[in-house]
Amino acid sequence: MAAYDLNGKVALITGAARGIGFETARQLHARGSSIAVVDLDDDQAREAAERIGERAIGIGADVTDAGAMLAAVAQTVERFGVLDLAVANAGIAPEGSTTRTMPPEEWERVIDVNLLGVWNTVRAALPQVSEHQGQIVLVASLAAFLNGVLLSPYAASKAAVEALGRPLRVELAPWGASASVAYFGWVDTEMVRQGLDREQGGKRMQELLPKVFFRRIKVEDAGAVVVRGIEERAPRIFAPQWWRYVSALRGILNPIFDRRMERDARVAAALRQAEADKAAKREDGASNA
Repeated sequence: MAAYDLNGKVALITGAARGIGFETARQLHARGSSIAVVDLDDDQAREAAERIGERAIGIGADVTDAGAMLAAVAQTVERFGVLDLAVANAGIAPEGSTTRTMPPEEWERVIDVNLLGVWNTVRAALPQVSEHQGQIVLVASLAAFLNGVLLSPYAASKAAVEALGRPLRVELAPWGASASVAYFGWVDTEMVRQGLDREQGGKRMQELLPKVFFRRIKVEDAGAVVVRGIEERAPRIFAPQWWRYVSALRGILNPIFDRRMERDARVAAALRQAEADKAAKREDGASNA
């Protein structure tokens, strides 16, 4: 498929007031694209758009609200006349805990945002993207194919996003449009800093797993990788790049890693402690209520 010229294109990015979404929006704008910055907080979306430049608008919308995403696309088309690109980036992570101790509403909220939010974005953007031979980028994660211990809803949502992106690319090909799935490791965002540096579960897993698993990249580098992937119409976008080889070998490596973790006494101790911490936090919350 031919390279994709970003100059003059119109892109809608969710979760774009900060982090990877903002950097992707900023760098697309620098390539000549007009930008719709979509974020949950309307004021933050508008402020981010102002920082990006003249050809950017801010739209407050909840990705879990299908009607709000349809309205966001309509507003983008009304302002710029077309929509060529959609980057379904908005996502959240739960506080690390085992599946049996995680509150069901927390588990389901992650699925609502990370999976159904992506679906709502895709569904709203598809008519315009198909008509104008554009692209959709679905942001997954390395968690789509790594063991999501302590983060089961996050892993489940990202694996589902990958599973949505693959057939979508094939289905869009007859129309000259395409879809890509982006897989990020640990990007130095507030969500990652909260999960790894401030929560006990994240700290424990960093002690148990190889340090290379937790090496972080800058948000600027993550945004650049997404933009380059769009220009190349790449089916898969990885940051850091070397994780593409782990993904390619997942059928061999995953059973090995799963078995090792299942038998590792240190992992078992960390999981028991995570459950104890969750119980203690629940008791503290009840006593302070």
